[in-house]
Amino acid sequence: MKIQNTKTRKLEEFRPLSSREVKVYLCWPTVYNYAHIWNFRAYIFEDIVIRTLRFLGYNVVSTMNLTDVDDKTIRDSQIAGESLKNFTEKYSKIFLNDIKNLNIIPADNIVPVTTLIPEMTRMIQTMLNRKNAYLSDDWSIYFDIKTSKNYWELAGLEKQNLKAWARVDNDEYEKDSASDFVLWKSWKESDWPNYWLEEFKIPKNERFRKSSLQNENVEIVKENDSEIIVKIKWRPGWHIECSACNMKYFGQQIDIHMWWIDLIFPHHQNEIAQTEACTHKEFSKYWIHSGHLMVDGKKMSKSAKNFYTLKDLEEKYLEVPKSTLYRAIRLSYISWKYSTQIDFSFSKLESNFSVVNSFDETLKNISRELDQNTDNRLPSQEFSDELQIFLWEFLESMEDDFNTPEALSVFHNFIKFVNIWLKNNSFCKSELNSLLEIAKTFDQILAILDFSILEKQEVPEDILKIFEQRNIFKKNKDFQKADEIRDILIEKWYKIIDSRDWSYLEKI
Repeated sequence: MKIQNTKTRKLEEFRPLSSREVKVYLCWPTVYNYAHIWNFRAYIFEDIVIRTLRFLGYNVVSTMNLTDVDDKTIRDSQIAGESLKNFTEKYSKIFLNDIKNLNIIPADNIVPVTTLIPEMTRMIQTMLNRKNAYLSDDWSIYFDIKTSKNYWELAGLEKQNLKAWARVDNDEYEKDSASDFVLWKSWKESDWPNYWLEEFKIPKNERFRKSSLQNENVEIVKENDSEIIVKIKWRPGWHIECSACNMKYFGQQIDIHMWWIDLIFPHHQNEIAQTEACTHKEFSKYWIHSGHLMVDGKKMSKSAKNFYTLKDLEEKYLEVPKSTLYRAIRLSYISWKYSTQIDFSFSKLESNFSVVNSFDETLKNISRELDQNTDNRLPSQEFSDELQIFLWEFLESMEDDFNTPEALSVFHNFIKFVNIWLKNNSFCKSELNSLLEIAKTFDQILAILDFSILEKQEVPEDILKIFEQRNIFKKNKDFQKADEIRDILIEKWYKIIDSRDWSYLEKI
């Protein structure tokens, strides 16, 4: 198994930290609105990685955060006139339902960051003690990036090419700014009642300014010659949340950290700095990032009117079955290598409706043939060899840095193989069962097939009688009356599937 590691810029053999489990962390959404289609590109890619590792036999434990307190959640909850808790819980439920629809396996640990306050405060106190953090004149606690030896490594940045040092308390900021970043933000009236009263020991070192504590929101609990204990109205900064989440659920080190490329700097770089300041160990062994998503050749933005959520796509394609839509979206993303830039378009999505429907028809054809087939031979050697080749090529593609376009090419060849042999009535019963099993094997990773369509549905007696009458007309070569009955069945939401040897009734 080989992975392109963002940190080393190399294709590396995957060697987990432990043989017992693989620890995987996913940066997931800020729950202040509907997730958009660029978000889902990253989530589907992460799902593919986890599915592949589990398929290969690794015991993967995954953890993801839900950012339920930051600048945007506080701002938009106020606009909505809701409490932060009610506001973020609403969008958390919507998000979790969206990923379910897209066949994304939920993480083993799904963690609202407001549950991580004790872990955040412990980490910040450690950084204060070690002089990696300091209390500023604006009553916030910042990380001092000058104390991080390899601060620029993940992003591959040259220090001299960045803007001059600054101190930034926004959760997000310019990509070319070399900035001390906020760990714990002092409360402002615009934050409403969204704050925590936590105690910190502030060392009296060269960075200490007692003037910083002269504020009505600051309570001095205790003071001596070396330190001062204070209690201040604070709330978390963005970057510390992910570090605290990893520390609580995984400890000092993890195997894989993932999300899209825009978070490499500053967010992931800051995660490394603050975590390694506390542990003095390598935070994550492998970093994997997905590429950008363009929409019809343009960067997605509300101003360009090409900003779409899953809800937008559902409303645009009301006539398309939801299962078809969700699987076509997933197929649209995994048709590209995760690290490349994707150009999303409605025409490409719509073409994938047909592709997904063709997969469904192939599965149905296998199932129909199984119902009629009476050939009880054992699978032929030629058939078994063909399936082994398909499976080997598929896994080889996925082990090559999760190469989904190559894996999909193998899958399409498999579908073509099935359809040709079905047309020639070449399969025995055991081979047909094997085809369904290998399709399920591919789908453990791809998750673009719907096996629920194979569940047998009881046809009402009155519909069966009409169907039988139609077959009599067809047998007697009265095709006009047979076609008239076909139309009657369609009006009752049933269609007839005819083959060379038999006919089949299916709910529309």
